[in-house]
Formats: sequence, structure tokens, C-alpha cells
Amino acid sequence: MSDKQQKATSYWKENLKYLTILLSIWFIVSYGAGILLKDVLNSIKLGGFKLGFWFAQQGSIYVFVVLIFVYVRLMNKLDKKYGYSED
Repeated sequence: MSDKQQKATSYWKENLKYLTILLSIWFIVSYGAGILLKDVLNSIKLGGFKLGFWFAQQGSIYVFVVLIFVYVRLMNKLDKKYGYSED
């Protein structure tokens, strides 16, 4: 395997690792907090609304947007690490 091919393979392995971690976080927040833990979280109120309702309606969307920015930052670092950066 050439050095270029090995570098590309390592790049995609790290990229998939980041995707797996970030999508797992989003799944836990949206499915876990919004559906599975809804009854437990509903005992807590946030802005007058039950926390389980808030996660189901808005919390998972906010977390997803934050994860997008985290992913962009991680990918910029990864691009620089492997020499794929446009800078």
C-alpha cells in the first residue's frame, strides 16, 4: 500500500470515528432523553415546560446544531493533520 493510500485510509478511519461518536451523542439525546427518559425528565421544569418535552421538541435540535459546529472544527483539525487543508 502506498503512503498516499495509507494516509487516506487513516484519514477516513478517524473521520468515521468522529461521525460515530457525534451521531451516538445525538441519538442518545434525541431518542434517550426525548423518548426513553421522558417520564424521569418531566419531573424537572425548564422555562415552564417539562424537561422531557423540551428535549423532544427543541433540545435534540440544539444539540444537533452544536454537534455540526463540533464536527466542522474536528474536520478542520483532521484536514490539517493529514495535509488536506486548503489553507
